[in-house]
Amino acid sequence: MFGGSPNPDLSRALTLYGQTEYGRAIDALQALDRKDAAAYALLGKSYYMQGQYKQAVANLEKAVAEDSRNSEYYDWLGKSYGRMAETSSFLTAMGHAKKTVHAFERAVELGPSNLEALSDLFEYYLQAPAIVGGGMDKADAIARRFANLNEAEHHWATARLAEKRKGYAVAENEFRAALAAAPDEVGRALDLAGFLSSRGRYSESEGLFRAAEERNPNSPKVLYARASAYIESKRKLDEAQALLRRYLELQTTPDDPTPREAVALLKQARSLGSIGRRTEGQQRTQTAESFR
Repeated sequence: MFGGSPNPDLSRALTLYGQTEYGRAIDALQALDRKDAAAYALLGKSYYMQGQYKQAVANLEKAVAEDSRNSEYYDWLGKSYGRMAETSSFLTAMGHAKKTVHAFERAVELGPSNLEALSDLFEYYLQAPAIVGGGMDKADAIARRFANLNEAEHHWATARLAEKRKGYAVAENEFRAALAAAPDEVGRALDLAGFLSSRGRYSESEGLFRAAEERNPNSPKVLYARASAYIESKRKLDEAQALLRRYLELQTTPDDPTPREAVALLKQARSLGSIGRRTEGQQRTQTAESFR
């Protein structure tokens, strides 16, 4: 963490970051006469949350240069490299992807019980091709490590592996076990709801989303997850847009998806809605013409 510094300007920047005032946090940090590892790391995280990934990498690289034993700094450096890989050309993406996995592996090496770093490395192994360091066997190994650290996370990782292997019955059981192990963590209910939606079990999914919203009124996580499920299944796109507009009006935290991500999802919903309306219009025209 970045706390514990007597510097009042750094403390102010931390407060602004916690309030998702990332631009103001950047201004406060840039005004520091001298930056240490904590300042560079917070600056990198703030740039990341603003979607400025090149600047995020530059500052997080300085943070790990100043403090090469900090697991959290390496984890955020890996996240930033990952975003650069997603937004780069094919040739440069390969290099960024390899830097991503190296940073995540270093984060886990330095912090064997760092759940966030382990989760990030697990997802990378699960999703990335072998040519850039991914692999199901590697993801399996990380999932087993969760067993001794966090029961709910272990069930979640096992569910993700089963889903990837198209073992949907096992995946559902494991998502339900994760929820039973941590019923007060809203994300566990949202994981199950999203999974059920992806399997076309919309009524059950809706029931879970409604229950989560009743227990967590105006939760940004619930709004975003529900909208994401609708968009993934290409249904209720108008409602998805309304949910995302509500999301953008709420006070979020650094643990929530960024406003930039919500705006991108909103654009996707609008695009899908436009395609759907054009398709419906074409179908009506074809039907009308068939009666002529």
